Amino acid sequence: MSKQQTFAALAWQEKGKTTRREQFLKEMDAIIPWKRLFKLIKRHYAKGGNGRPPVGLETMLRIHFLQIWFGLSDPAAEDALYDSESMRRFVGLELGRDTIPDETTILRFRHLLEEKDLGAKIFEEIKDLLEQKGLLMRTGTIVDATIINAPSSTKNSTNSRDPEMKQTKKNNNWYFGMKVHVGTDKRGLVHSLTTTDAAVADITEMENLLHGEEKELYGDRAYWKEQDRKRYRAAGVRYRVNRRGHHHRPLTEHQRKVNTSRSRVRARGEHAFRVVKQLWGFVKVCYRGLAKNTTRVFTSFALANLYMVRRTLLRQETCV
Repeated sequence: MSKQQTFAALAWQEKGKTTRREQFLKEMDAIIPWKRLFKLIKRHYAKGGNGRPPVGLETMLRIHFLQIWFGLSDPAAEDALYDSESMRRFVGLELGRDTIPDETTILRFRHLLEEKDLGAKIFEEIKDLLEQKGLLMRTGTIVDATIINAPSSTKNSTNSRDPEMKQTKKNNNWYFGMKVHVGTDKRGLVHSLTTTDAAVADITEMENLLHGEEKELYGDRAYWKEQDRKRYRAAGVRYRVNRRGHHHRPLTEHQRKVNTSRSRVRARGEHAFRVVKQLWGFVKVCYRGLAKNTTRVFTSFALANLYMVRRTLLRQETCV
């Protein structure tokens, strides 16, 4: 049975313009496999008892996705639901009719996802969906990594930096935080993901980013290793990692041209980073510790995969 709309909601429908936020939420709403995700989380979600009934699972999951897309803390998510009609409509709430979940309820749902490792399971569920629809290619893998910054200040309740975050030097600049390592297909869709502190070398995570069916392997110079090149070549895998030169043996002109050619493909492995970091603003960790941030990372890249193929998925939905 449909819920009756308020006069404010009816007036909003007649405003005559669809904003970019509304369009984005409409597209994501249409392509997210809600039923599969609800089934995944439902077994862990609180059942109603004699006390106050819990907020619906669908409502809480939709709010959690809003937090990821718009970089909202738990209090900010509550405020946004009061302020934004487009967000309320995405969640399915009406002012004056429904109760807006408070920040504590939002926090408890986020903790549930963290405690049950549901971020990784959401990532796997969406990856399976993309494989079923033939959108995730398995012939080649691009490996890459990015740093998510963490606060380096000690002006906090513990008077210390996060002990699970480390610092590293990149391009003569120092960074403090965590590192996200990804393996993507040749279109840039992420199929494998790990997290470490920022000081861990990229190449040490490479084996964890491969699915084992690769015919080609791409990566930047940080992943180059002569022994690996020989080993993968013997296994029938084209080792297309950018070659690294040395002071006593710089790259030849031919080798530089080969690196440039490989980089045209390798650059697609950074597409998901652009979505998560530039479009959704996940450039700094949201919580202390790797585990909590890793849950957000998995969910963010799962949604980024959907976002990058959203038009294809929408066309498929239209043809059904």
